[in-house]
Amino acid sequence: MNKQMHVCHITSVHPRYDIRIFIKECVSLQQHGYMVSLIVADGKDDENKHDINIYNVRTKSVGRIKRILQIPWKIYTKILMLKPDIVHLHDPELLIIVKFLIKKGIKVIYDVHENLPKQILTKYWIAAPFRKFLSKLIGKIELYLAKDLTAIVTVVPEIVDRFNNKNIIILYNYPILSDNLQQQTINVNSEHHKIDLVYIGSISKSRGIYELIKSLSLSNLKLNLAGRFSETTLYPVIQKLDGFKNVIYHGVLSHNDANQLLHNSRVGIVTLLPTPNHLDSLPIKLFEYMMAGIPVIASDFPKWRDIVVTHNCGLVVNPFNITQIAEACLYLINNPDIAYTMGENGRKAINKLFNWNNEVEKLCELYNNI
Repeated sequence: MNKQMHVCHITSVHPRYDIRIFIKECVSLQQHGYMVSLIVADGKDDENKHDINIYNVRTKSVGRIKRILQIPWKIYTKILMLKPDIVHLHDPELLIIVKFLIKKGIKVIYDVHENLPKQILTKYWIAAPFRKFLSKLIGKIELYLAKDLTAIVTVVPEIVDRFNNKNIIILYNYPILSDNLQQQTINVNSEHHKIDLVYIGSISKSRGIYELIKSLSLSNLKLNLAGRFSETTLYPVIQKLDGFKNVIYHGVLSHNDANQLLHNSRVGIVTLLPTPNHLDSLPIKLFEYMMAGIPVIASDFPKWRDIVVTHNCGLVVNPFNITQIAEACLYLINNPDIAYTMGENGRKAINKLFNWNNEVEKLCELYNNI
């Protein structure tokens, strides 16, 4: 491997310490001997972290439309200054600069985190009557702009089928084994685990927050809730639900604080609603709960059932059925020995199959091949 290969990861949307982009991809690549840069648009100062140079191209906050129209070109200018061998894009709005980068002799990879057309179907800020039309239109634009890419990275097999590119790999969003969370021994009977349930991640209607909160009024269990509300009006609404009195909301947590919260909880919840995008997804929180050694309660989707039931690491439920959610939670809380066994089964599955260590080797191989 050429240790002087310079790889530049780019995001105009995600935070600079995004788990997949920075922690998993950038840091792992730097540890494998690559020279790694990261360009972001978060308005913060440039810095060097873990021997990775982070560059910001946005000086002030801008709206969604201005961001899409202006930021890619600021990023393009910064890329020309850095002169990397490979540019690794993480947002579809950045595809507009692909042709220009390729003309400059730069290899360009597109990391497809989500099935964009399906994702648009659930965007609350797009008026419902226009979502289907925009889903098809933007999907076609994405495919057109992506046709000249050097390679594509994606997260699930279903997205592979959308793109016609011979250099396409799947990097599953599995957790990193070296994470200190994985090293600890969990005892669900311990007084240290004071809170019954935990949900960490983006909070929205489509992720089942209404049903989860309502189920608490039936089970009377406590919930550790952490993450960002994707809809600004949602938090005041769920505060009025009967079950909210059982919620401890922690806001947006750092990676370390989120890990600690998992250790202060007995059962992990991932009861997302069956939107087209969720049905194809493999949410990182599912694997983080498993790595923490706590049993999971997950939506009964075929993909998720294959993991949870096959490895006996939790229970699956109908995410619309608040009674079923409450009963599953109570079952695990009232049967700590079963919960402990399920938690350990999940941890073993992470150690053996669902971990990032294998995925980063695939990424390095892709870089070296192109």
